[in-house]
Amino acid sequence: MWEDPIVAEIRKIRDEHAAKFNYDIAAICEDYRRMAKESGRQYVTFPPRRPEAPANAAAPKTKPKRRKKRAKS
Repeated sequence: MWEDPIVAEIRKIRDEHAAKFNYDIAAICEDYRRMAKESGRQYVTFPPRRPEAPANAAAPKTKPKRRKKRAKS
């Protein structure tokens, strides 16, 4: 299978960075946050939004009503 050299380089850099923190995701993320603060760049964050149903969406499905059992004759 063909391997993209750019993707391979990025994966190598990312793996080296993760290895510095023993692959601890919390420590890796904290380091990225620190680097972002130290960079001096302005970052924009937005509050999370709940997905909205499309306007043409059908009404929510309800459980079908159970039929009553017939009395045995």
